[in-house]
Amino acid sequence: MTGAKRTTIREVAERAGVSTKTVSRVLNNEPHVTAAVRERVNAATRELDYHPNMLAQGLVRRRSYLLGLVYEKPSPSYVVDLQMGVLDRLREERYRLIVLPVHSIATRAHEVTGLLRSAALDGVVLAPPASDHPRILRELTSAQLPFARIAPTQMLELGNNNLLDDVAAARGIADHVLAQGHRRVAIILGDPTHSASQARLEGFGQAFAEHGLDMAETPRGQGYFTFESGFEAAQALLSAKPRPTAILAQNDDMAVGALMAARDLGLDVPGDVSIVGFDDSEVSRITWPRITTVKQPVYDMAFRAAEMLIQQLEQGERADSVVHPHTLMLRDSVAPPRR
Repeated sequence: MTGAKRTTIREVAERAGVSTKTVSRVLNNEPHVTAAVRERVNAATRELDYHPNMLAQGLVRRRSYLLGLVYEKPSPSYVVDLQMGVLDRLREERYRLIVLPVHSIATRAHEVTGLLRSAALDGVVLAPPASDHPRILRELTSAQLPFARIAPTQMLELGNNNLLDDVAAARGIADHVLAQGHRRVAIILGDPTHSASQARLEGFGQAFAEHGLDMAETPRGQGYFTFESGFEAAQALLSAKPRPTAILAQNDDMAVGALMAARDLGLDVPGDVSIVGFDDSEVSRITWPRITTVKQPVYDMAFRAAEMLIQQLEQGERADSVVHPHTLMLRDSVAPPRR
C-alpha cells in the first residue's frame, strides 16, 4: 500500500500563479514579495494542504530547524509549562522541538553536549539545573551552539538568560509565615545539586534575620524536589519534640508530601502545622487545603527563551537578559499558630 500523494511546491506555484522561487520566498518569509502575492501563495498552501519539507530546507540552508529542551526529572506540571511555553512560541515558525530529559544532570553532564550535537540541533533551551552547570555551559559555548537559559544564577555572561530572583521569592514566603507568629519553623531542603536550593535557603535566612531569629537553630530535612522525599522529611520533622508549627518546603511536590505526612500523623493543616511550597505547580492548587506558594512564571520564561533563540539564529545577536517577576500565592495552608 502506497502512502498519500504529497503536494509539491510546483503545484502551489501553479495554483497561486507564481514561480516556485516566489513560493519559496514567501514560505521563508523573505522580503521583496508584495502583500497580494504573499496572500495568494498562503491561500494556495492552505487549499492544497501543503507543508514544506523541513529536511530539504535544512539541507539547503545548513540548518536542521530543530531546537532542544533539556530538563531534569521535575514535577509533571513544571514540565508541561516548560514544553507549552516553547511550543507556543514556535507555533507558525519553521522550527520544531526535540525534548531531551536527563535523569541526573549532576552525573550525566559529560554526556549532554555530545547528545545535543549528535541531534543536529540549531539551539537549545536549558532548564535548571542544566542552565547552571559550568561544564555544559562551557562546552556549548565552545561548540558555538546557541542556548537560552531558564532561571540561571551564575555565569550570566553566557547565553540568553531568563532570570528569577529565587532569594527574594523565598524571603517573601518565609516572611509571610513568620509574620503569622510562627517561631518553631522547619525547612525541607531541595535537591543539593540545584542552585535554586541554596538560593531559596539564603532567602529564608534573610527573612529569619529580619524577624530577629537565628536560622542555624532551625530543624531541616533533606528533600530532592519529589513528593516521596518531602513525605519522609516531614514525617521525621513532625515527629520531633517540640513539633514545628510551620514547614517551609522548597517546592510544591515536597509541600504536598509534607501535607500527607501531617495527615498520617493526625495533624490538621493549617490548625496544627502550616505548610508552604514553591513553584505554584498544579498539584498545589488541587490538594486540600490548597498550598500557599510562590508562582514562578515557568511558561513565560520558556516562551521567552525560545524567542531569544530564534532571534539569535535569525539575526545573529544575543538577547538582553530578562528578569521575570514572582508572585506570592496566599491560600489555605497557612494560619497563625495555636496558642
